[in-house]
Amino acid sequence: MKSITRWLGWEKTTAPAPASPVVLTSEDGGDHAPDKDGGKDGGKPSGPRNPWQPPVTGGNGGSGGPRRPASLEDLFRQRGAGGGGPVPPRGPSFRVPQRPDGKSWTPLVLGGLALLWVAVSSSHQLSSNEEGIVTTFGKYDHTIGPGMNLTAPWPFQRVRVEAVTSINRISVPEGETENLMLAGDQSLVDLSYIVRWNIKNLKQYSFQMKDPEGTVREVAEAAMRASVAEVKLADVMNGSGRGEIEAHVRQRMQAVLDAYRAGINIQGVDIKKADPPAKVNGAFQNVQAAQQDYNRDVSNAQAYAQQVKALAEADAAQFNQIYAQYKLAPDVTRRRLYYETMERVLMNNDKVIAPSSGMTSYLPLPAIQKKTLVAPDAQQGGAQ
Repeated sequence: MKSITRWLGWEKTTAPAPASPVVLTSEDGGDHAPDKDGGKDGGKPSGPRNPWQPPVTGGNGGSGGPRRPASLEDLFRQRGAGGGGPVPPRGPSFRVPQRPDGKSWTPLVLGGLALLWVAVSSSHQLSSNEEGIVTTFGKYDHTIGPGMNLTAPWPFQRVRVEAVTSINRISVPEGETENLMLAGDQSLVDLSYIVRWNIKNLKQYSFQMKDPEGTVREVAEAAMRASVAEVKLADVMNGSGRGEIEAHVRQRMQAVLDAYRAGINIQGVDIKKADPPAKVNGAFQNVQAAQQDYNRDVSNAQAYAQQVKALAEADAAQFNQIYAQYKLAPDVTRRRLYYETMERVLMNNDKVIAPSSGMTSYLPLPAIQKKTLVAPDAQQGGAQ
């Protein structure tokens, strides 16, 4: 209310308080009470006098009749007639600047914004690994490739861009959750793996399936369980068997997704972990350790057998050579065998040289050898 009075220029003037019902007095001193319908008494208005309601002027310029409600125009008119002239507006007077020819800039500004919107929403720059789906009012229209492409502006056409050559990865299971599968020998294995895929057909990928990533996950789970059920636990645990399982899973996934017309290409499947269940992991580790010990002992026995066999074959070859020489010269060969045998027998025994018959001299060769061996040891001890 205070701001309205300030705008009208009445901030310092106080409006008269509404008058209480006034009883008009006639010339003869009689009191005249106001009528219910605001009638006249002797041609004069009756009823309370409202200073905000101007009287209705009569035909002769005088005032007559009841007062009517005042409007805002009447207030301004009275303000101007009461002296001081019309009150200029004191509120904000902002106006849009005009062109030199006197016309408004509004049409040009709106036209420029419309052209800018058309240029921004109609041009689409795609990188080398992207493709876009163009829809007209939500319906498929065509597919755009890398580079600059032009379409109708929004909301007539919309473009959805996807990186078609980028490799997406799905980890099964998510996090550290246990994922048990049954092998062909009725053994359980905790298996985790990664599926690598990309978009092959953007139209099928966008409109054929509601949740493409969830579909890939479910198809991978079904294909992996079917492939693991065909092999034994040892093939799953060993690195050589994993390669075949991964190849079979990829082939099965691709066949199912092509039947769905999913527009997805499976790049590969990689098994990250293949462990026994956590509850039997300790016992399984003991079995694995015993299996490794068994394999080590078998390897050592086979190596020893190969060594003994090689020695036996060498002895047999040597005997064959000696026998061939014996057939050529039996006496010489027999004497040679005798000397070689005696040399091997007497090599590590104490030897005593006895003179010919008739002599009693004795040469203690073993004692002399012991003295020669003990003397250097004693010299080394004294030097220390």
